[in-house]
Amino acid sequence: MITNVLVSSFAPFGTLSLAVPPSSTRLSDVLPLLNAKYPLLPSSGLVLSTHSGSQPPDSDALLSSLFSLSSLSSTTDEHDEHDEHEHEPHSFLSLRLSPRLLGGKGGFGSQLRAAGGRMSSQKTSNNDSCRDLSGRRLSTLKEAKKLAEYLESEPDRLAAKAEAQKAKLEALERRLGITGTDSAVASSSKISSSAATPSSSSSKSERPVDAVAGAKRRFEDTEYIEQSREIVDNVKSAVSAGLLKKKKAKKTKLSPDAVDVNGSPSKVGVATTTTAVVSGGPIEAVGA
Repeated sequence: MITNVLVSSFAPFGTLSLAVPPSSTRLSDVLPLLNAKYPLLPSSGLVLSTHSGSQPPDSDALLSSLFSLSSLSSTTDEHDEHDEHEHEPHSFLSLRLSPRLLGGKGGFGSQLRAAGGRMSSQKTSNNDSCRDLSGRRLSTLKEAKKLAEYLESEPDRLAAKAEAQKAKLEALERRLGITGTDSAVASSSKISSSAATPSSSSSKSERPVDAVAGAKRRFEDTEYIEQSREIVDNVKSAVSAGLLKKKKAKKTKLSPDAVDVNGSPSKVGVATTTTAVVSGGPIEAVGA
């Protein structure tokens, strides 16, 4: 008796068929017969199993002993309806051919799981994009708070900057051998009293000419620097105030509903209304 062995394989082979006698053919003979019939089929790295995934315990077993194993994986109702067909011989045997897969340490899935664990451990509670009850974003409120703190600390920063600049100038004066503001005051007093005390010129002439000529000197007037800084600040504030005043005047001139202090329409509003009436058609008396 010949039994058809239907082997469902992987792409691109599809389902393979083989007609063999089950009483004389062993399970280990199926793969060589398939390779002989289908030369393109791989000759190694393949395994035969039932459709349920169970492998026969003995590869040297006859195909006739596999009918009971394959009948467990297939669900049919013909045996319940027709008891007389239970002892009929099976006409085909269904098997599955699948390639062997070598195991390893894990692929991309394990890396994704590890990365997900690291991301969940480093999760931060950043709610800057959320809004409060008034509809404003929390990031905007934080920026406004930082700006207010920055403006409050501006005098301290300016004072610290001035102190640092003053310390830098004093250090430079010490390096150049200048005593600082005291020497400037003393020199000015000496110049003012040069007519009364002519001995000061003689004391200056006592220094050696080479030492005076070779020494590096730098004139530093701290009072002049402070005055120039104040002048620059005043000019900046005056320009800012002028631009702000000009902007306000422009807004007042462009607004059609501008009124004076007494509540009557201003000249700008009347002029605008008159222009609109003239451009629209016949001239009408406005405000008469």
